[in-house]
Amino acid sequence: MRAFRRILGRRHRLVAAAVAALATTCALVALRPDTASVTVLAAARDLPSGALDVADLKPVGLRPDTVPDGAVRPGASIAGRVLAGPMRRGEPLTDARLLGPSLLATQGPGTVATPVRVADPETARLLSPGDVVDVLAASSTWEGAAPARTVAEDVTVLTTPDGESDRGALIVLATTSHQAIELASAQAGGRLSITINARKG
Repeated sequence: MRAFRRILGRRHRLVAAAVAALATTCALVALRPDTASVTVLAAARDLPSGALDVADLKPVGLRPDTVPDGAVRPGASIAGRVLAGPMRRGEPLTDARLLGPSLLATQGPGTVATPVRVADPETARLLSPGDVVDVLAASSTWEGAAPARTVAEDVTVLTTPDGESDRGALIVLATTSHQAIELASAQAGGRLSITINARKG
């Protein structure tokens, strides 16, 4: 009987040791850092909308399952590209955040990016990408000035680049080709202003 108990006790100790070893191994695996990563470009600091510089971005490593669709990789041509909206430090850059085909694709077929200069820069600073606006045109002179007229309705703001001049602030709108022609004609002979509508969606 004593021999049987010794054998049974030895087996219990072996089982307990095996269970402890397995638990330790599982803990080490759980704590081990995931060395597999994908390198993408992210904001090196809080960024406003506008033209990008190489120093605005830095490479970061992300787990493959956390990489957003359209993430921009190191080596891509970024300098001078226009960021459609502000980015937080560390946020990965995607193609949909840059002014170009990917951004326009979300606006529907036949959409073009149309830069327009708003006469009042203070008004332009109220805008954010995604805002929906009407664009009005008025004569640039007081003599014989006609009432302002609407030249584009319900157009979406794509980006509001930093910087302004004595000629106003430049914004980029998602318009149809016809609206782009109307805006170009109105801009050549007058001053543009905007009214802000409710956002789409």
